[in-house]
Amino acid sequence: MNIEPRTPTVKNPPEQFTGDVWFDPIIAPHDADQRMSGGLVRFAPGARTAWHSHTRGQYLRVTEGIALCGTRDGTVVEAEPGRTIYTPPGEEHWHGATEDCFMQHLALLEGADDPASTTVWLEHVSDEEYRRR
Repeated sequence: MNIEPRTPTVKNPPEQFTGDVWFDPIIAPHDADQRMSGGLVRFAPGARTAWHSHTRGQYLRVTEGIALCGTRDGTVVEAEPGRTIYTPPGEEHWHGATEDCFMQHLALLEGADDPASTTVWLEHVSDEEYRRR
């Protein structure tokens, strides 16, 4: 057993996010056979991810604010603190904060056989897609 070293907060890149989003890594594989990774993600009001998918799916546990999560069919769901959103493997989606409140969630996922393909980033979410709810 060990206490993990503190990893600095990083601001997520504008190529993959709209608005200000910060990430605190929490879980990272130690050995080659481990796949779990995760972190605490904080979204400023109106901030959101670009469209993306995860090879093995993703869990988002909302801890603060209201999370929005949209799918390609136009569905946008809202989740309050204490709720968990699951996106299945390969489902293109986005997630972010409402326009009037910060949002924070834990993001948990398993790495793909090729770590570079764990998350596939796509185009930015349009304002129309974001406001569809």
